[in-house]
Formats: sequence, C-alpha cells, structure tokens
Amino acid sequence: MRLYYKYLLILFKSQMQYRISFWLLTIGQFFIPLTIFAGLYLLFERFGQIKGWGFFEVALCFAVIHMAFSLSECFARGFDVFSSLIIKGEFDRLLVRPRSTFIQVLGSKFEFTRFGRLLQSVIVLIWALSNLPIEWTVIKAITLALMIMSGVFIFTGIYMLAATMCFWTVQGLEVANIFTDGGREMAQYPLNIYQKWVTRFFTYVIPFGTVNYLPLKYILGKITGNDLTHMLMPVLGSLFILPCFLVWQIGVRHYRSTGS
Repeated sequence: MRLYYKYLLILFKSQMQYRISFWLLTIGQFFIPLTIFAGLYLLFERFGQIKGWGFFEVALCFAVIHMAFSLSECFARGFDVFSSLIIKGEFDRLLVRPRSTFIQVLGSKFEFTRFGRLLQSVIVLIWALSNLPIEWTVIKAITLALMIMSGVFIFTGIYMLAATMCFWTVQGLEVANIFTDGGREMAQYPLNIYQKWVTRFFTYVIPFGTVNYLPLKYILGKITGNDLTHMLMPVLGSLFILPCFLVWQIGVRHYRSTGS
C-alpha cells in the first residue's frame, strides 16, 4: 500500500500542473449527474411516489450509488483504461517489476476530477438525510458507510472483470458498460420497482441490492430484524471483489506477452 500511495501522490501532482484545466474538469463533473438528478426530481414532481418510495428516500439511494461510483472511477480508473496497456505492450513492463500487477494497474491511473461528481452526491445525501425522519443509531450510521464502501468494491470488481477480458480480446468489451454505467443508472432506484428477475440478478449475481435496496430499507425503517445482520449485508456484497480478483489472476497467468 505504500507503493499505492506513492502512485497516488505522483499522479495528483502531475494533474495539478494544469490547475485551471483540473478545476474546470472538476466543475464539469459536478454538473454531469445534476441533469440525472433533475430528471429524478421532475419524475417525483409529476407522480409523487414510485411503489411506495418517496422522493427523498430515492434521493438517498441515488446519493449512495453515485458516491460509490465516483470513488471507484477515481481510484480504480487503472482497470477501466487497462486495454491501452495491452495494446501498447506496456503490461510486459509491469510483469518484470517485483510488485503485484494488481497494485500497479490500480495505481496507473487516477481521476481526481471525479471529486466534482462526488461533491454533488454528498450534497444530495445531506439534503435527503435532513428531510427523512430516520431514527439514527450507531449501527445505522455504520451501515450507511458500509453501503458506500461496498458499492466501491462492486464497481471496482466489474472494472477488473472488464480488464481481464483484454487478455483475450486486446480491447475492453463495451458490454462491461452495461454493468458499470447501466448498473449505476439502475441501482439509483430501489430494485423492487423492476421485474423480479432483474431484482434477483442485481442481488445474487452482481450484488447492487446489498448496497442500496436491502440495507436502505433497514435504515428507513421499512423492515425490522437483527441490526447486526442488516449491518453486515453490505459486507457480503463487497465479497464480490474476491472472485473478480481470482479471475484477474487467471487472466495474468494466461497472458502471452507481445512477442517483441
């Protein structure tokens, strides 16, 4: 992790060499999800609620998933642009270094401008929480934090799977965007508004349901039960990254180099 933090510092310094460009991109990232949130607001302004979910409840769901997506885009960007390392033959250079390829790829790219998108999500989160009658406990506060962290792990795992495919396809498959951008768009709403097969897929296969829907119902008081069980639900979802890491290791072992 010491090496990872050095990567982080070096790339941050390099991006700050063009500060005006950096801040303009950050401001732009702040306004990108604003149009999505405006559509969400207008939707509830017209219909009032969706399957028993009010505006601020869905706004909380929106904020959690977009915060997780922003953080994963910032700190796991190396896997999202991994195909360029394969195309240019630069992955060979990573293999001869005495460090894990996972850490090197993870630290090869950071998008600090995504903090603009993160800031917008934080504002929505604070606004939603201030308008919801939630009876806060320590367990609920920890659950909310774990929801965001679990979302980061899930998005990172999807990036890793897409990067692993580059070992066989050279370039990343656009189908991965169905589960990153598409998953973000879908998970910004409670999953019970979709058909059952969609809810099951995004709960048991790609576990976005453990990030927003199930623990969110607990925080809002829509379900009761053992507090510890609900708190650990996001932790179970974060385990999604373990098989993704295993697939990554298999891909690295099957890499045949550029031959140059």
